Amino acid sequence: MPSQLLSRADLDFLLYDWLRVEDLTTRARYADHSRETFDGALDLSAAVAEDHFAPHAARNDAEEPQFVDGRVVLNPEVAPALAVFNETGLLQAGMPSEVGGMQLPASVTMACFAWFQAANIGTAGYPFLTVGNANLLIAHGTQEQIDTYVRPMLEGRFYGTMCLSEPQAGSSLADVAVRAVPQADGTYRLTGNKMWISGGDHELTENIVHLVLARTPEAPPGVKGLSLFIVPKFLVNADGSLGERNDVVLAGLNHKMGYRGITNTLLNFGEGAHRPGGESGAVGYLVGDENRGLAYMFHMMNEARIGVGVSAVALGYTGYLRSLEYARTRTQGRPLRDRDPSSVQIPIIEHTDVRRMLLAQKSYVEGGLALSLYCAALLDEQLTAPADDARTAAGRLLDVLTPIAKSWPSQWCLEANSLAIQVHGGYGYTRDYEVERLYRDNRLNQIHEGTHGIQALDLLGRKMIQDNGAGLQLLLARMTATIERARADGLDAADVLAAAAARIPATTMALWADADPDVALANATAYLEAVGHVVVAWLWLDQLVALGDRQDSFAQGKRAAAAYFFAHELPRTGPLFDLLDARDRTVLDTDPAVL
Repeated sequence: MPSQLLSRADLDFLLYDWLRVEDLTTRARYADHSRETFDGALDLSAAVAEDHFAPHAARNDAEEPQFVDGRVVLNPEVAPALAVFNETGLLQAGMPSEVGGMQLPASVTMACFAWFQAANIGTAGYPFLTVGNANLLIAHGTQEQIDTYVRPMLEGRFYGTMCLSEPQAGSSLADVAVRAVPQADGTYRLTGNKMWISGGDHELTENIVHLVLARTPEAPPGVKGLSLFIVPKFLVNADGSLGERNDVVLAGLNHKMGYRGITNTLLNFGEGAHRPGGESGAVGYLVGDENRGLAYMFHMMNEARIGVGVSAVALGYTGYLRSLEYARTRTQGRPLRDRDPSSVQIPIIEHTDVRRMLLAQKSYVEGGLALSLYCAALLDEQLTAPADDARTAAGRLLDVLTPIAKSWPSQWCLEANSLAIQVHGGYGYTRDYEVERLYRDNRLNQIHEGTHGIQALDLLGRKMIQDNGAGLQLLLARMTATIERARADGLDAADVLAAAAARIPATTMALWADADPDVALANATAYLEAVGHVVVAWLWLDQLVALGDRQDSFAQGKRAAAAYFFAHELPRTGPLFDLLDARDRTVLDTDPAVL
């Protein structure tokens, strides 16, 4: 029976036929690899996800972490699963060889990780946060910091977190209040509280490495005054052994709608519960320079935003596959023209409306997966393209696509989860089937790592207009190239996409015509949704070009999903662009007092 987590056939098509990741092996960074090594990593990921992560996903949900006598109590199946994951070496999959990494392309690594996110999003969160933490330190930490913290993380002995939000400062990082006071020995002492910290406390590893945004005494106000610090749960001695308990403690757990398998914590720093060196205050080590913490943290945040998109896709994809199997095996009703109650009932997939819901899901999750892997391929280009201008172009295009890659799957793959419940009918609303849990798990992805609204402001307020719209022009050029190839292949969808794509620059210019950000950004969410749909339509068209003359069932399924997207989804953008062109002031002019 095919996997109900992800489609390996789809991954193979996207990686090898569409993105042509095998060509990366001609570049020095990936020269030790081949399709065989890529396939081996994918096979290993699928097997470990199926055998060790998926079996306890429901229990993670039912038995969420508990705070007992100052300690976290977890589902006992989590630790053995993570031990197996650590043994695979997949923590090092995308890491450079200098730190013992496998140096796999980002596109292959992301495809590998998607298996675990589909299988058990909670358990998968611990190592994947660690990967982001390690990548940041490799980019911005000292060699000593890399040796002390990164290497143990890649061995699975330490896990990592990111500590941004505070009880009074969620998305508003300008209001971060945790203080970091410099000490004579070059360290800092941190005091304050951090909130919503995933993986913030547990006993799964020897140590937890927190990356903490904090403010030094002479720092300027706002985000320009934030610095970044390594604050380990246990201090690390010069020989690598664990030292004193640091003054960072678990104050409580947040109990969530879904995504329950990973601890979500309130952490107290520097309240004197522990006194390293005989003094209160959490010992922290500065990363890079003071007052540049947010710039460093964005290295992890941007990576996390693409990762959120992948997790949304993975949860939507497994929901789709589960509802597809249910629709093929569940019999109910009869054809419209057969009114004989004694006749045999048919599988519900034969009903037109069920097929509509399945096609919609397929168009969302396969379109979202294409978007995620395309962004991963841009990371590979940015890192390894032979020419400087190609690397620059990849980075610029990735900047534009990142808010879309985070938010579009978070919105539309959640809708796929909703449709998966609908396909199951009343059973879908019970805990007897996984689809209700998958919906609850996926609902978080519109919120964390920058909400849907924040991504909209980022796209329209920064990414589309910075550098005189260079990123927008590059995006349009890529779309145009696909349209021309599709026209050469006789694909009618090319002209449909061309008309939709033409509205993006016209609407963007109209919104900023008088340079009034209040008016321009009043309907930023509508802009994100419209542009996101056009981008996914472009990637669907690009997949159709890559299919060529294939006529097998896989190719026919791709064409059906693309046809659905162009007929049912892309037309949604017309009214959105109309709204934007009108520069509607309804929300802007509404007095909050009347709400």
